[in-house]
Amino acid sequence: MAAKLQLTLACGDYEIVRALKDGSVKPDGIELNVLTEMDSNTRHHRFLQGREFDVVELSGCSYVIARGMGEEFMSLPVFLHRRFRHGAFYVNTSKGIKSPKDLEGRTVGAKSWTATAILWMRGILESEYGVDLRSITWLTDLDDHVEGFDPPKDFKVSRIREDQSIEDMLVNGEVDALLHPDIIDPIENKDPRVARMFPDFRGEQIKYFQKTGIFPIMHVTAIRPEILEKHPWVAHNLLIAFNKAKTIAMRRMENPRVVPLALWREEWETQREIFGSDPWEYGLTPGNVKNLEQLVSYAHRQGLMPRRMALDELFLNPTVGAKRDGIFRY
Repeated sequence: MAAKLQLTLACGDYEIVRALKDGSVKPDGIELNVLTEMDSNTRHHRFLQGREFDVVELSGCSYVIARGMGEEFMSLPVFLHRRFRHGAFYVNTSKGIKSPKDLEGRTVGAKSWTATAILWMRGILESEYGVDLRSITWLTDLDDHVEGFDPPKDFKVSRIREDQSIEDMLVNGEVDALLHPDIIDPIENKDPRVARMFPDFRGEQIKYFQKTGIFPIMHVTAIRPEILEKHPWVAHNLLIAFNKAKTIAMRRMENPRVVPLALWREEWETQREIFGSDPWEYGLTPGNVKNLEQLVSYAHRQGLMPRRMALDELFLNPTVGAKRDGIFRY
């Protein structure tokens, strides 16, 4: 028997990849070594700085920056992490910030300049609420992943000191607001000095989707170029396997006994009513094309890539021909 191609996949420990991790789904001709124990920042850094993995769930923003700077790796249209971010705009409650426009001329913190969540949040502030991003003084907490990247000169961006914490600076009023990918400790601890800018952020997220049709893509799935050069069939076989794993996960999650939430089935049905049968769809579908074009547009407008690259330069599009694979089945 011919040996299978050995590949290492690094990604989050998600329900939609469970079948790949436990081996119940095996990509045809491929033996996957699946790594899920590292956090996102570590995973992104290790791939972008050292190419340590063959296939990797990667920051969408860092990916388009690296490609714009000439890196040659490509991405499958597999998006393992999406999230609305209206609940991640945080404000110091003493600053009188009641709406996004109130951020103009202020000092605003961000976990890092090139986190995909922050890219989307800046873009939404500008495109949906008319905020002048360049009027803001930006302070960032962490290094960016892409070596050699510097924020554009028309933005006022600087790093805080190593002995400072951007969350503490929000609590103390040293920054007026904070854009952050995570639920920050002051919110978890119900600190009265910090609040969300959108109290009804769930409603804002639904309105945003109903207006734009976008469920923001955070991460893409990159593949080292030498893998594709030697084995071009890998892209299609991986896409099939990712789809199989996701389908199994969705069937499992329909069962209200699986998740220990009292109203889980009701929330599942609400999701289907608002977002359709598969808000996590893979491929360059019309919805995903709109999503990715917005991400690339935001990156270009914010000076993160020198030109607005076309999606066919950035994403593989494995196909077996017209009308043959419009609906995934197995």
